[in-house]
Amino acid sequence: MILKLCYYNNPILRKKAEKITEITAEIKQLAEDMIETMDVSNGVGLAAPQVGKSIAMFVMREDNYDEKGELVLGDAKVFINPKLSNPSKTTNFLNEGCLSLPGLHLEIERPDTVHIEAQGLDGKLFKGEVKDYFARVIMHENDHLNGVLFFDRLSKKEKNEILPILKKIKEKYAKLLD
Repeated sequence: MILKLCYYNNPILRKKAEKITEITAEIKQLAEDMIETMDVSNGVGLAAPQVGKSIAMFVMREDNYDEKGELVLGDAKVFINPKLSNPSKTTNFLNEGCLSLPGLHLEIERPDTVHIEAQGLDGKLFKGEVKDYFARVIMHENDHLNGVLFFDRLSKKEKNEILPILKKIKEKYAKLLD
């Protein structure tokens, strides 16, 4: 089922998500619905708060590269109660967008690598170091679980420059606030 997205200025996007204590049939269905919603929206990741659920879960498509070295999206993966640690000191800037902020794309600085620990839908813990694009999407989606939006990572000057764009997004999607 395709879920309704929450857009900029919806208070749930600024709330810290609750830890999931049990992986129920409802959680599994929500993950499935989030993947479907992400795909139909042409997203590469989607956090539960973006569909109105303040719980610590996000979904994303793994990145793969074809024989030409071009990025292609792979299998969907579910992250429950993720914990990020050990971000690299080296960083990079890449263009990011967000399904909750349609039309806004900004160069955001993030660490090259980060360590992740999370549960899958089977309840099993998985962990490891992730890098490059995969790490970036994980950090972006994990920010959603902490009430952080990607433009929060800009300097004050840069944030001020995008205020008119944020105002337009806010006005356009205000009628969709729950």
